[in-house]
This record gives sequence, C-alpha cells and structure tokens, in this order.
Amino acid sequence: MSKQPRFLPVTMKEAEALGINQFDVILITGDAYVDHPSFGAAVIGRVLWDAGYSVGIIAQPDWKSVADLKKLGKPRLFFGVTSGNVDSLVNNYTANLKIRSDDVYSPGGKGGLRPNRAAIVYSDKIHSVFPDTPIVLGGIEASLRRFAHYDYRSDSVRRSILADAPADMLVFGMGESQVVKIASRLSKGENIRDITDIAGTVIKTEISKWRLMGHVGYVELPSFTDVSQDKILYAKAFNLHYQEQDPVRGRPVAQVHPKTVIIQNKPAMPFCAEELDHVYELPYARMAHPSYNKPIPALAPVKFSIVSHRGCFASCSFCALTHHQGRIIQSRSIGSMVREVQRMAKMQDFKGIVQDVGGPTANMYSMHCDLWDRRGACADKICTHPLCKNLDTSHQKQVQLLRRLREIPGVNKVFIGSGIRYDLVLADPSGYLSELCEFHVSGQLKVAPEHISGLVTDMMHKPSRVVFDEFRKKFASENRRLGKEQYLIPYFMSGHPGCTIEDMVELAEYIRDNNLYTEQVQDFTPTPMTASTCMYYTGIDPFTMKEVHVAKGREKRIQRALLRYKDDRNYGLVHEGLKMVGREELIGIGRKCLIKFANH
Repeated sequence: MSKQPRFLPVTMKEAEALGINQFDVILITGDAYVDHPSFGAAVIGRVLWDAGYSVGIIAQPDWKSVADLKKLGKPRLFFGVTSGNVDSLVNNYTANLKIRSDDVYSPGGKGGLRPNRAAIVYSDKIHSVFPDTPIVLGGIEASLRRFAHYDYRSDSVRRSILADAPADMLVFGMGESQVVKIASRLSKGENIRDITDIAGTVIKTEISKWRLMGHVGYVELPSFTDVSQDKILYAKAFNLHYQEQDPVRGRPVAQVHPKTVIIQNKPAMPFCAEELDHVYELPYARMAHPSYNKPIPALAPVKFSIVSHRGCFASCSFCALTHHQGRIIQSRSIGSMVREVQRMAKMQDFKGIVQDVGGPTANMYSMHCDLWDRRGACADKICTHPLCKNLDTSHQKQVQLLRRLREIPGVNKVFIGSGIRYDLVLADPSGYLSELCEFHVSGQLKVAPEHISGLVTDMMHKPSRVVFDEFRKKFASENRRLGKEQYLIPYFMSGHPGCTIEDMVELAEYIRDNNLYTEQVQDFTPTPMTASTCMYYTGIDPFTMKEVHVAKGREKRIQRALLRYKDDRNYGLVHEGLKMVGREELIGIGRKCLIKFANH
C-alpha cells in the first residue's frame, strides 16, 4: 500500500489518482468526513491504511436510495458501518424527544442528514446491493446497543443491534486492533462467519448451533424475550454483563434472541503507550475534507486539542464509558504528545492555543492501579466511590506533560478544556491545582458535581457535596493567591433515578446560595447500556436490586424547571413543584425566594 494520502478517498476519482481500482475496506459514517483523531471514522480508516489496506469513506450517504452507497463500488474485504461519533437517536432528538434542528457533525450544522438508527438503515441498504459482502458494525451506537437494551425513543426494550441489522459482526470499544485483525483474516481467505474469537467483537449464531457449543466459560444472560417482559430479569441481565466488561477477567457473554444468539467476546486488551502513540501520530490532516463548502461545527472546539489517554475508572452511573473504553487508563507518552503539538504549531491557522489536553476525564492521565495488570479493574468496588487507596492519584506526570507543552515554540497557552475530577485533585500531593489555575484555565473550569443531595450523588457514583465544597474553596483560594478572576462552570443534572422534587429544591437552594446559576444544565436522558438507564426503565438498582424512585412525565419536567428557576418560562412548573413539597416559603419577594409571587 502507498503512503497515507492527505485525505482518505471519498470518490473513485481520488482513488484512481492513488492507483486504487477496488478498495479493501469501505467505511460508511453518519458524520461528515473530518480527518481528525477526534472523529472515529478517520481513526479507523487511518489505522487500516497504516496496516496496508486501502480505505474509502462514504460520509452521510442519502439513505433514501442506494446511489451513494454504490459510488465506491464493492470492497474486497468488508464494509464498516458507523452512525458517527454520537448515537443517531441522541444526535437527532433532545431529552424531550423533540427533533433537533441542527447537527454539529454535518456541513454548516445542518440537521437531518443521518437517519434514525443509522447503523441499521445503512446496513440494510448495503446488504440489498452487496448481499455477499461482509458488514461490520462499529462506533458508539453499535457498541452500546450490542445486547438487548432499553430504547428511550420507543420506550421499549429493543433487540441487540446485531440481531436487527443484516451485519455479520460488531466491534465494540475503540476498535483499532479489532478491525485490523478482521481485515487480516478476511484477506487470508477466512469466511467472516468463521471468525468468532477476536476480543472486542460480537458475533451471532443460530440457536441450534449455540446449544451444541455448550456453555463452558460463557455467562448466559436472560434472553431477549425474558428481559423484554420482566424488569427484574432486565436488571439482573444488566448486572451480569456489566461485571464482564473487563479485558483481563471478563468472560464471553451470550444472550438468546428469537432467531439468533448474540455472543460477546471478552473486551480487547488496552493499548500500551507505544500503541496509543502510534494511533494518534498517524498523519491526520486535522481538517474537514476539502469537498465541503461549509464548516463542520464539531471540528472547531477540538481542532487544536490532543487526546492524552483513554478510559475512565469513575464508573458514573449515567455514563457508558465502562462498556466502551473501559475502566483501565491507557495513557500516551509525553514525547508523542510533544511531537503532535509541534506539528500543530506549524499549521497555518494555529493561533498559539492548545484547546485541550485530555480524555474522558482530563486529570486521569497516567493514573494507574497495580491490580489492573494482574486481575483487571475490581469487580466488587468502584475506584472513586470512595477513592481507593490502591489507586495512584498523583498528577505529577500530567504536570510534567503540561510544562513540556508550554515550552514548545509557537505555543502561547495550553488549556484543559475537558472536565476534571475534583476529588482526584484534592487527593493529589503534587501541587496540581496551583499549576492548573496559573496556566491551564481559560477563565472557566468545567466540573461536574451533577447534584449535591447525598442520596442522589451516591446513586450517580459521584463525590459528595462536602468534597465539592472543599474543592470550590481551594479553587477560589488559589485564584486569589494568583490574583486571577476565574470561575467554575458546574454541570448539574435533573431527573436522575433516585432524585425527588425535594432533592431538586435542595439543589436549587444550593445554586442560589453559592451563586452557581448556569444555563449549562441537563435533564437526564436514558441512553443505552448505562446503569442509570437500567434504573430509569426498571425502577431497580441493578447492583443492589432495591427499588429506586424514578421521575417521569410531569415530575421530570418540574425537576428540570427547578434547575432553571430564573427562567420565566419555568415559573408555573417551579411554583407547582414548591407547593407539592410544602416549600411555599420559597415563593415571594424575599432574598431567599426562588420565584416571586404571581403578581410581582
């Protein structure tokens, strides 16, 4: 294979200029094609090309016909299908299930360029035209819908996406090692149906064959039929597969569906620093493909950012990272990131600002637990709830990284744009907070307490109010010492399972008393394969099997309104909520009142 092109081909004209008559792999994505390491299709395409396979990209095809899906012809090995960087339903609908008018992953931010359940729709169309060509699903939508799952839009339990789509295999997690192995084995002449043992993949087989295989070494979940009819079994099934999402100790997981059996192999092993460095040092253009005449809004906030690590050991209940990137932190070397920023600094439109150095949680870079190497992440505890003494929480290596990046010629500022875990900052002995405030806050620092009620933060697996208060005081003190005026941007959430109207009133009062009112709030949205979604659907905590209060309908709207009590449009709902819980003293003209009397 020739050296990597400036952009992966999106037309046969571009392919022919590279001497390609037939692609080895064609990737279909619901996003516009942006050649940047923050965009999944670009990463997978670059990794495959680096391994010696030619790759074409069909971005945002018109799903109402097959013309776009035929334009690059038939690939020699397989079609790779992804809905894009975001689940298509999350991308297309708000938390209130209203259709979004925009899409930051599309040219000019235009909405409506990808279908609902994009991975299924694209697969159906491809299979109708190329019925004998293997189809491999990947990306966040496929990854998090790999088992029977609650679907918020239809308010029902849906089958595994691999059972619904005419695809042959599903890649879960980040996927680089898996796709190269799939391409290699197909290239050697193996039939895709015989490739059943690659870690980080899901396959399907006939029920009769599954019964003949025996169940030794497998964890068998309650069937789709069972979990779709029994919420207790749904909760039990969630806990069963949750416990196996570890690359070291995880076992294969199977779930019977009406016409097939879905089998998940154990997760792929984490990348070492050298492997991760290689992925992110491939020659990304860090630009949208030149065929677009309008900008892709999602590129702007990340164009000059770098990924320092993968994984998150916090296991927040409302986050699916445990099922996607995993709990084991995979960190890049400092030298690799220095080289990446040096290349960025030579770009014509680089203005001297590195927008972000981070990952799912920016300050988990280089953190490690010795137990991970021997037995994986603990099955019986969460690393941060409470903070485990076996965890190395030193930020010293991240401080060293940030100092090296600041010294690069042409770099004026290096910011932390990703969120940080403030409980880890408080547990750090290296002086990270001082360094952060002095050099790496752009005036506002994102943190995500999500709530302050003890019952709710416990349900979320988030730090307590006491921890957040301590961090706020230290952040304010450090900025006073430095003579800087910098602010925390806290993210709060309404409607999370376990949260009541009383809890939301408590949060509203806390926001009022500490001058933390912000427009950046969110209403809990059930998304596939999170513990919180399981609680929302079943009313059961899957880890304790105890009942959980779940706000739905009008109560959920009242909870959201209480987060934005200053918005006049929410007056009626806030008034109703305060009366429901006997807090009428918060209605009036006093300093402590959340809303005024109706005639004021």
